[in-house]
Amino acid sequence: MIKNTLSFSQFIHIPIPLVAAIGAAVVSTASMAADGGIEFTSQDWQVACDNTRTCRIAGYQAENNSEFPVSVLLVRRAGANADVDGKIKLGGAKESSSKALMQLGSRHRISLLINGRDYGETRPFSAAAGNAELTAAQVNALLEALTKTSKIELVLRNSRWQLSDKGASAVMLKADEFQGRVGTPSAFIKAEGAAKPNSSVLAPKPAPKLRFVAPNPKAVPSGQRKFVMRSSQLAALMKETLRDADRDCPNLDDKSPWRVSRLNNSQLLAQHDCWVSAYNAGSGVWVINDKKPYKPTLVTTSATSYDKGKLSSVQKGRGIGDCISQVDWLWTGRAFEKSHESTTGLCRMIEAGGAWQLPTYVTEVKIGK
Repeated sequence: MIKNTLSFSQFIHIPIPLVAAIGAAVVSTASMAADGGIEFTSQDWQVACDNTRTCRIAGYQAENNSEFPVSVLLVRRAGANADVDGKIKLGGAKESSSKALMQLGSRHRISLLINGRDYGETRPFSAAAGNAELTAAQVNALLEALTKTSKIELVLRNSRWQLSDKGASAVMLKADEFQGRVGTPSAFIKAEGAAKPNSSVLAPKPAPKLRFVAPNPKAVPSGQRKFVMRSSQLAALMKETLRDADRDCPNLDDKSPWRVSRLNNSQLLAQHDCWVSAYNAGSGVWVINDKKPYKPTLVTTSATSYDKGKLSSVQKGRGIGDCISQVDWLWTGRAFEKSHESTTGLCRMIEAGGAWQLPTYVTEVKIGK
């Protein structure tokens, strides 16, 4: 029997990357999120734009050059006069990179070379952030180089990291399209002929506002009675919310325990292990009424942690965990609503946990009723 006094456990897991693997040919992948963001990958470059129209472009070393992993992040917000900020991160997964990184300090900076020309040193390396910011001059030189075939190197003492230019033009054009910049002076990829004015560029969109409400597990149940239901009955109830239970939650009928907790005086949170893969796992999470009609609502079948109204799905792109995707939901008093979705970028050995935060969905969260 399942009662509302059962506790739930917190489990840790890590997600399927939102970015597809790229082949050697000119292959690209794109996905448009239903809530307004976009992801696009071409060879060694990718762009992720969120629902506020901010775009983040990340480039890497060539896939077959993992000895010196490197990544650059270029961020451009929406709006006519938005600047482009740039950061560099040197990978330390390989021994040769680690030795070079050990030498980093306040006296040592990374230099940018493009086709053999030295564009000076970056700003000081930040050990806390794990990256170095590019100067405005370096960003401008890099943007120009990426529109054509270029040899781009980051140099620290006698070590050189080479940034690939393959696929950069395609993702830059995708960012221009998403922000309404094609044909304007502020576009990454300049168009021939008459240009549109920058005033035609799409304006930033405000992030949706969410109000987080902490669940009340000690709330008095409606009708003063405890929730009681057999595991088999719960499983049958939840199957109604799944298109293909065998695929989406193959472990729904196994003997692993349900975790049921109270959200308020009339709603419950029900969790059950759904699936396990080589290096990821996922649990199903539902919100149900504590009495008929139960009206189960599926939140996700890929949850990895839950804590006091905050639900997450974190998945590895591969076993070593150098690329991760994440989705978060918050309890708003009556339902769980998505508050964040992001990826850390391509699986290129930059660092454990991924190189960057590349959101496709963001919100502004306030606390309380």
